[in-house]
Amino acid sequence: MGAVQLQITTNDGVPIYLQIVNQIKYLVASGRLSSGDELPPIRALAEQLVVNPNTVARAYRELEVSGVVEKRRTAGTYISDSASPLATVERVRIISERLDSLLTEARQMGFSTEQLVALLQVRASEMNQQSPNPRQEPTR
Repeated sequence: MGAVQLQITTNDGVPIYLQIVNQIKYLVASGRLSSGDELPPIRALAEQLVVNPNTVARAYRELEVSGVVEKRRTAGTYISDSASPLATVERVRIISERLDSLLTEARQMGFSTEQLVALLQVRASEMNQQSPNPRQEPTR
C-alpha cells in the first residue's frame, strides 16, 4: 500500500484522533483504501503527523470498534472486509454535508431549490461532456 496521506489541523476545534478517524473513513469511502490495505504502524503515523502515538492508537481503536479496520496480531492494522458497507454510508454522509453547505449558501444568495437543481443539471451535463467519470452509472 502507498503511504496514507493525512493532514492534521490544530486550530479547527476537532480533536486530532477524530480527524484521523474521519480522514481514514473518507479514504475508505472514496475507494483510495480498500479491504485488505494495511495502515501505517501507530508509531510511524504518529511521527508522520507529529502527534503522540497514543492519539493514533485511540484513532485506530475507534476505527476498529466501528468495523473499519481489524488488527492482526503482530501483523498490523488492515482495512476490514466489513468496511465495504461503510463506503456507501460514508459517501452519502460526505455528500450530504456538502449539499447542506451548498443549500445554505444558495439560500443566502437568493436561489430557489428549483434554480439550484437546474444549475446542478447543467453543470453535471457540462462535466460529463468534458471528462466522463468511469465510476459513474449511465443515466437513462
